[in-house]
This record gives sequence, C-alpha cells and structure tokens, in this order.
Amino acid sequence: MHRNSRVLLFDFDGTISLGNGPVARYAECVAESLQPDDRADFLAVVQQQKKIGANSLAIRPIDDYDAVRLAASVFAIPGDYLNRAYLRSRADLAGARAPIEAVPGLAHYLREIRDDAFLVLATNAPATRIREALDALDLHAAFDDVITSVGKPSGLTLVLDRLRTVPSDHAFRLLSLGDVWVNDLEPASLQGFQTALIGSTAPPGATPTYRAERLDELFPVITAWLSHETSGAIVPLPHLET
Repeated sequence: MHRNSRVLLFDFDGTISLGNGPVARYAECVAESLQPDDRADFLAVVQQQKKIGANSLAIRPIDDYDAVRLAASVFAIPGDYLNRAYLRSRADLAGARAPIEAVPGLAHYLREIRDDAFLVLATNAPATRIREALDALDLHAAFDDVITSVGKPSGLTLVLDRLRTVPSDHAFRLLSLGDVWVNDLEPASLQGFQTALIGSTAPPGATPTYRAERLDELFPVITAWLSHETSGAIVPLPHLET
C-alpha cells in the first residue's frame, strides 16, 4: 500500500496540542488593551462565553478562541487589537506563559503508523513557534507536511485539493481529525472524506464519522481505518452534548 493513498489530516490546537495555556494567554493579551479596572471583568466574560451551551439563546462560540472574540465584542475591542493580541500570544506558545500538553501516547503512536499513512498537520495558526511547540510535544519529526495559516474553513478545501492530487497507484482515502466541526471537518466531509471530531461537545448539524473526547481514544479506530477493518461506523461517546 502506497502511504500517499492514506492521509491523516490533523488540526493543532485542541487536537494534538492540549491545555488552556495558549487561549488563556490570548485572553490576557486582549485584556491588556483595556483599562486596568476592566480587565478582570473581561476575563470573567471570556469564561462565561466558554460555558455557553447549545440550548442557550446567546451566540455559541465555535471554540475557546472564538469565546475570546465574542467577549471582546462585549467590550467593543476593535478587530485589529484582537489580531495583535493573538500574534503576541503565539509568540509565547509552548513557553511558560502559554504552556501546552501532549496527547498521551501520541508521539509513539504516530511513529508506529508512519509507514502506513501520510501524516499532515494543518492549522489556522501562524508558523510562529509551531516548530518549538512540536518539539515540546515530542512531535518534531512526526509529520510529513506542516501547513500553517491555512485559513479554515475555505483554506482547508485548497489543502484537500492539493493532497488528493498526489500520485498514487491506490485509491485515495483521507481522515480529517479536529476539534472544530466547521473548520477542521466539514470541508472534508463535503468532499466525501471521513472525519473524527475531538471534544466533549458537538455543534448542531455536525455529522462526523467518529467522535471521541480525546485523540488517544481514537487510536484503535485510526489503526482499523488504515487497515480497512472499519466500514466507517460512528463510534459513540456517551453523554456527548449536541
């Protein structure tokens, strides 16, 4: 089996990189644009936005970074301030101010399947400190391709188009794995590829092939997918919100 015909497409934040450190640092950088008396209130609103559930009448953030954006709108913080704060926060990625956590066993697992799949990392984040972050996660040489500033969701369609044109003597298959349905998975699903949604919640209308709270729970599923032992049946996650 030519490994280029089996592609595993991973997201970064919330998928292969865990922990609240980067988002918390982003929120801190945004808060610094406010008057000192307003900063604690802003951070409190960020936490409220993160907790908004599917049944709330309020706008539901698509992820924790979006929760910061929505909180910023309450305080009328301009978009250019948000952009600068985000870039400042990424300069601290994987450092003491924005620590990250590894998915248990991921580095070893990716080494195990390296001969069976073409491994791609595609993230909306800029290239700033991505290499250092991968080093911190013991994933410095884990991926065949690392694509930054993708511009998901529309930019992911371009990535998919490029990947499927790689020459191979076998039928092309792709599994996209991520924690944000609209950004990481829906573009792949629309092209007929299989998807795996990571996290404890799913937005209304999401139809992933597989679901799990954390990526390491899907290692057996990925192994089976690579070896044709699965037909794509959905792996349920008990008590998952919708």
